[in-house]
Amino acid sequence: MSNPQTGTAPPTSPSGRPTGSAVPSVGTGSGLGGAFRGGAGPAQAARRRTAWADGVDQLRATATTEPGRLRIIGAVLAFLVLAFGAATAWQVADRSAAARDVVERSQPLTADAADIYRSLADADTTAAAGFLAGGKETQATRDRYENDIATAARLLAKASSNTSGSDAAARQIGKLNSLLPRYTGLVETARTNNRQGLPLGGAYLRYANAQMRDELLPAARGLYTTETARLGEDYDAAKAWPWLALTTGVLALGALTWAQRRNYLRTNRVFNRGLLAATTASAVVLLWLVAGHSVARSGLNTSYESGARSLKVLNEARIDALQARGDENLTLVARGAVVTEDQQDFYEAGYRTGMRDLAGPGRSGAAAADSRLGTALTLADDDTGRRPVREAVETVRQWQARHAEARTADDQGDYDRALAKVIGGEAATGQSFDRVDSRLAQALAHEQQQFRRAADDGRGALDGLVAGAVVLAVLGATGAVLGIGRRLSEYR
Repeated sequence: MSNPQTGTAPPTSPSGRPTGSAVPSVGTGSGLGGAFRGGAGPAQAARRRTAWADGVDQLRATATTEPGRLRIIGAVLAFLVLAFGAATAWQVADRSAAARDVVERSQPLTADAADIYRSLADADTTAAAGFLAGGKETQATRDRYENDIATAARLLAKASSNTSGSDAAARQIGKLNSLLPRYTGLVETARTNNRQGLPLGGAYLRYANAQMRDELLPAARGLYTTETARLGEDYDAAKAWPWLALTTGVLALGALTWAQRRNYLRTNRVFNRGLLAATTASAVVLLWLVAGHSVARSGLNTSYESGARSLKVLNEARIDALQARGDENLTLVARGAVVTEDQQDFYEAGYRTGMRDLAGPGRSGAAAADSRLGTALTLADDDTGRRPVREAVETVRQWQARHAEARTADDQGDYDRALAKVIGGEAATGQSFDRVDSRLAQALAHEQQQFRRAADDGRGALDGLVAGAVVLAVLGATGAVLGIGRRLSEYR
């Protein structure tokens, strides 16, 4: 006789399957059916875990063991060293390109823009001198005018091909190209009338001068200003400190130092060759970066202070001399036909303003400190640069004295004597102007050499740093990985 069934086990059928009410109802929302209808079961929840979550769990599990922690440290160290090398290569390459632009693009374009201005101003001055000579205009005067126009046209074509990306420069160049033929046409008309003895020639020449003064020269000045601003931007880009590379380098060195200290505390070994090699490579790159960029900045600063600034002042001094000479000539051409609001001769007032900007007030003594020539003397850093400027100052004073004699003769009605004092031989103001211009050209040539030498020295300090940083970064990352690998081998 069998005992009655006890406990909680459900009754089973002969096949061994549960029977009766013990089988959960599908419609109750509980049990297996509830799992399918009310939400995801355990298998689906596992499948819904993201790869990121799995990776985090694996990393957390790995970090609980020393080999796992070493692998993480090695990866971080290699990444930091490589990031330091990449940042150094990128930022040094960027600054090297900016320094190259200073020497090979923006400064030459600035010099060309100044020469365009000077050529146009000299052409206008020469045209006025030739007009004063009338039928006695020399072939040298004619050739000088034509050379000035040809030089301006050639430099405009050169500037047009080298100022891509600068809308302001392109506008000024387009304006100059359209106005230059009109100006030369007016000058030729003035000469034709002058050779025929027609008074209309003077009116045409004054109109041509107005075109030059009011449109051509301002456009040339705008081009010069634009190129000078671009030169300043290139200087700033070349001298900017590579903060990203420096910060990454300090982080890499700090992490390597920490890793070696950790290794020492856990193993009592002073050196790990791989980590030591990585530290040495990173330190060399960082020191090379700091020293190279410091030398480059110093050279570029010298090229700016002793070169670019002096060139700018000397170019402006040369322009002031040209404008003063042009106004001096036109004073005799206009014969008082053009006056200022306070009834002064317009061109004589322009001459005085130009001379005041060039050398300061007065007709004797040294140039004023705030004048162009006074500033040029201050900026010149050797006697070779100062000597032609001093000679220019002396000649300017001579020019002013001769001009005063010409004005006295003209005021007394002796036009022929005044004309001889302006466009005559050795004792004329024209001879003084030519001497001033030649001395300023000599000073410009010297300062150009000073600029180029200092700028080349500056950008040369960065040579090899890009390739060196990449090679040393790869070696440093390899050393870090091998150093950590050496420690890992002890756990196998």
